[in-house]
Amino acid sequence: MNTLGNIIWIVFGGFFIFLEYLIGGLLLCLTIVGIPFGLQSIKVAQMALWPFGKRIEYMDYAPGCLSTIMNILWLLFGGILIALSHLVFGLLFAITIIGIPFARQHFKLVSLALTPFGRQIVDR
Repeated sequence: MNTLGNIIWIVFGGFFIFLEYLIGGLLLCLTIVGIPFGLQSIKVAQMALWPFGKRIEYMDYAPGCLSTIMNILWLLFGGILIALSHLVFGLLFAITIIGIPFARQHFKLVSLALTPFGRQIVDR
């Protein structure tokens, strides 16, 4: 079922979300200062490409000072807008019964888009 959900996700827009995160991450990696943010964007791209059957967990060092500072910078420079876009898409998908599984995936991406530092993507 996860594979079928992922294929439908990719066909109906998941690939474009993946490309946006990947291109943004690669552009951020062009600068030395942007490399940590680019790597997190690529991590979100991985989740955006194949979200069914994955979950997000906190790493052991998640409450650390560096992760907190990086998450605050991420929020200030675009994380809120990214999370709001996933929230809007999740709410639109949740209107129909057929769209509820896709809404759940967007809500997972909201969580990761808000605070990507100190989190990891794990297969179920």
